[in-house]
Amino acid sequence: MKNGGSGGFDGERALDEALVATVRRTGALAGGVYLLSATEPVLGLAMVCGLPLVAVAPWRRVAVSALGPLSEAVREDHLVWVGRQEDMARLYPHAAAGMPYQFALAFAPLHGVHRWGALVLVWSKSHPPSLTRRERGHILSNSRRITRVLDESPGPLSLPDRPRAVPLRWSGPDPAQAGLAAADLVQRLPLGALSLDLEGRITYLNDAAVRLLGRSAERLLGTLPWQALPWLDDPVHEEHYRTAVFSRESVAYTALRPPDRWLDFRLYPNDSGISALISPHQDQQPAQEPPRVATPLGAAPEGVGTGRIHQLIHLAAALSQTVTVADVTHVVADRILPAFGARGMVVFAADAGRLKVIGHRGYDPRVIARLNGLPLDTDLTPAGHILRSGIPSFFADPDELARVHPRTLVISGKQAWAFLPLVVADRRVGCCVLSYDRPHSFSAGDRAVLVSLSGLIAQAMDRALLYDAEHDLAHGLQQALLPVTLPPVPGLAVAARYLPAAHGMDIGGDFYDLIRLSDTTAAAVIGDVQGHNITAAALMGQVRTAVHATAGAQPGEVLARTNQVLMDLETDLFVSCLYLHIDLAARRLHLASAGHPPPLLRSPAPAARTRVLEVEPGPLLGIDVDASYPVTTAPLPAGALLALYTDGLVETPGTDITASITALAGHLTDSDDRPLDDLADRLVHAVPHRTRARTDDIALLLLRSR
Repeated sequence: MKNGGSGGFDGERALDEALVATVRRTGALAGGVYLLSATEPVLGLAMVCGLPLVAVAPWRRVAVSALGPLSEAVREDHLVWVGRQEDMARLYPHAAAGMPYQFALAFAPLHGVHRWGALVLVWSKSHPPSLTRRERGHILSNSRRITRVLDESPGPLSLPDRPRAVPLRWSGPDPAQAGLAAADLVQRLPLGALSLDLEGRITYLNDAAVRLLGRSAERLLGTLPWQALPWLDDPVHEEHYRTAVFSRESVAYTALRPPDRWLDFRLYPNDSGISALISPHQDQQPAQEPPRVATPLGAAPEGVGTGRIHQLIHLAAALSQTVTVADVTHVVADRILPAFGARGMVVFAADAGRLKVIGHRGYDPRVIARLNGLPLDTDLTPAGHILRSGIPSFFADPDELARVHPRTLVISGKQAWAFLPLVVADRRVGCCVLSYDRPHSFSAGDRAVLVSLSGLIAQAMDRALLYDAEHDLAHGLQQALLPVTLPPVPGLAVAARYLPAAHGMDIGGDFYDLIRLSDTTAAAVIGDVQGHNITAAALMGQVRTAVHATAGAQPGEVLARTNQVLMDLETDLFVSCLYLHIDLAARRLHLASAGHPPPLLRSPAPAARTRVLEVEPGPLLGIDVDASYPVTTAPLPAGALLALYTDGLVETPGTDITASITALAGHLTDSDDRPLDDLADRLVHAVPHRTRARTDDIALLLLRSR
């Protein structure tokens, strides 16, 4: 499939007939076909039947990676049904934020010779919340019919820049004769009567409507009411129209015609458009007055309205979930680029007087390498100027760019650009550049939404830059406090892993260590400082130092002296710790525990069996200055495997820790004699963390006697 221009694609008539037939046979109000682009991971709306194009404009481009029902149907190749708006909000909150209407939706993949895209069908909220088996069969059979039409297309399909509106063709009496009779009927009514097509344009109005609206028929026909009448130019009135179109239910509201005349509007929608009745309001002081706006005629350009507002809400919801700079750039690339038809993106940040590229999409790496690190006052790109001035700029083609910035070189091959400064409270966070492969005119609506979006991107990027800086600091501190490498000990194979909790600064108090005492003796230690912050990490470093200072003494004495150091520090944090003295010559283990989970010992093959080493525990470090720590002795057979771990590996809310330790022992038993590094990777991703996010740090130390 080739990405095409403004024209349609081959097989249009067959697809039109298949889509109209599908809408009729399934009893849906409307339907549409999304096609996959061959040049980028997006789905584009190719055709729509039963809904106005302006109503679906915010969803003309959808990223395949987006968290929504359409993308899920294509990615996972199955029918997705959303029977209620409540289900949409629960299952797909990002998508629901931009679609606040009551209706039922079905998304069926169109997968045949190729992965073509998806079929979308819309029902009113009166549809039952579940599909019957018969309805599901109708949807799937009709999606297969559309797929066959796509498979049989004589030429490569091209995705149009603008989706096509396919009319529902209903048979009836002679249109000319019926039209004359209807006009006579409506002209005799004392009520104002308007006819709107699905796009919202006025196609007919009677004399009473002309009088009530205060504008001639010639100035109203073919216009959108909220654009032709200044006193209706408010998003709330356009939203009434959209609600009627999407729900296919009647809508009533009251509006003020200046200076003091209130009018009642009643909208009656069907598949071909909306009939509107207008009458003077009986009570000239409604309980809730609608917003009064005084916007000059023509101030609301095409594309500005609740559709753009819903689009903004949808994108804002996605940005609100971002954490890192990479998250923000992915949302901009996956959601915002398709929504505005852009094909490239570069995000700059100011770094020591230079432009630093912190994210990009759709650019040759050689171009990015040339842009990265340029001075802020460079003439090669306007990004530095935009970042310093804080004023957005839009260039519809290279000539327009050259007129404003004559020394700029177009090195990327792009043909149109939107330069959006990222400003937070007068601080210049960066500059986001959206680019197009062809000349592109930016309407006033596009500019307004993009400028609003730049503020949301700036807020998200500011948070992300701060988070990444803290994360880098935390990661550096954690790496500095944990051992870079473990010392080699003859006769002992070792592997260690540390995983931070799934949320937070990626720093905590879990630690491990291996201390070589002689050619045949070593000390292994593992512990857990309470907390997941820099204080816990700093205290962990002090505990490691205290253990190192006394390593080689009896295990109970090592823990007692470390406890004394902790008490002298007068910290409010407690520490669990397990210390092992390993005597490889005598094949013995000497252990002492300060409230730490017991180690596991796996006997050598072929009769491999894993058991929990029962260690008499002492109190946590930092509680009692006079605490003592009993020593337990156990044999260490040749080829045996020891597993030392922190509670993050075996403890999760609602799970019995004893059962988790038993499950971990089972993994060890089933591990055969695989390399320790492979085994360590397997264990840290074992139960109970496969189906839920980690809530605690994990430290693991594996030791195998040769």
